[in-house]
Amino acid sequence: MRHDINPRLLRAFVAVAEELHFTRAAARLFVAQQALSRDIRHLERVWGRALFERDTRHVALTREGQRLLPLVRHVLAAQEQLGRELEQTPAGGSARPLIVDVALHGSTGPRVLAAAREAAPGLEFVSRFHSGLTRAAAEMADGRLDVSFGRVAGLPRAVRAGLEHRLIRYDRLAVHLPPEHRLAALPHVPLAALAGETVYAAAGNEDTTEWTDYARALFAGRGIGLAPPFPKIEGEAEFRRVMRKHGWSVLANVDFSDVPEMARRPLTDPVPLSPVSLVWRRGLRHPGVRALADAAQALGTAGDWLERPPDSWLPDADRTLAAESTHSF
Repeated sequence: MRHDINPRLLRAFVAVAEELHFTRAAARLFVAQQALSRDIRHLERVWGRALFERDTRHVALTREGQRLLPLVRHVLAAQEQLGRELEQTPAGGSARPLIVDVALHGSTGPRVLAAAREAAPGLEFVSRFHSGLTRAAAEMADGRLDVSFGRVAGLPRAVRAGLEHRLIRYDRLAVHLPPEHRLAALPHVPLAALAGETVYAAAGNEDTTEWTDYARALFAGRGIGLAPPFPKIEGEAEFRRVMRKHGWSVLANVDFSDVPEMARRPLTDPVPLSPVSLVWRRGLRHPGVRALADAAQALGTAGDWLERPPDSWLPDADRTLAAESTHSF
């Protein structure tokens, strides 16, 4: 097709035009750099004009690229508007099923989803348990997922630009310890007592990089070692085997279901808080998003989810982002 306007190719063009850097644009789109370069070459070929001037150190829009960029943005905006209209008023007059990644069993997401289902029985919510806002953000950008939960500050700024979010809870954290561990007899564990320990926080799992980023900030300057990168661990038995073999403790929220053969102890002095936000694709207008937000607010009010103890700790990035929490639906 001579005038290909495949939205994926148009998004590739806009990303490179705004970043003027193929590596950054590829990261923003969650694609390989080679695939992005291939898409741009394809677009230039079928449109019959050069869009970029590029060499090993420099990327710039050509005059044609500059002329077409606002038109491409207009096409993408119109497509997004059409998508919003179709999502809001689908055929038959009822909202389509909303796809929700609730992250982990025992976390905030399942409780919010259960409350939303009870309050809005006429809506259909389809739940998934993928774990990790990094992966969920990529799927939301691709249109395969609508809503998720997690720590927004751990995502790259370019990724956050495609999302809307509302802070709904501060999770208090705990450490899971082998039963014979020197700290297992304590009712709670001061952070300073973990100095010299190696704690697992999913380093190496590309689905949950926002969680590893949080742990890195928490451990910095405290003498706590972050367990080295390890392939994503799937299954309770395999998780237990790896932790036992390496002698690692595990960082988790206090509501996380107990890890078999490990003792869960809340962390104190200070109390680490991990922000949890309701996160949805920017521009998504669906009654299910409002139902989830209303459910989260009701649960949060009843359970003091946004309470911050005087001796609590948050990463600087999360303090800054709290002011950016969005509220539109």
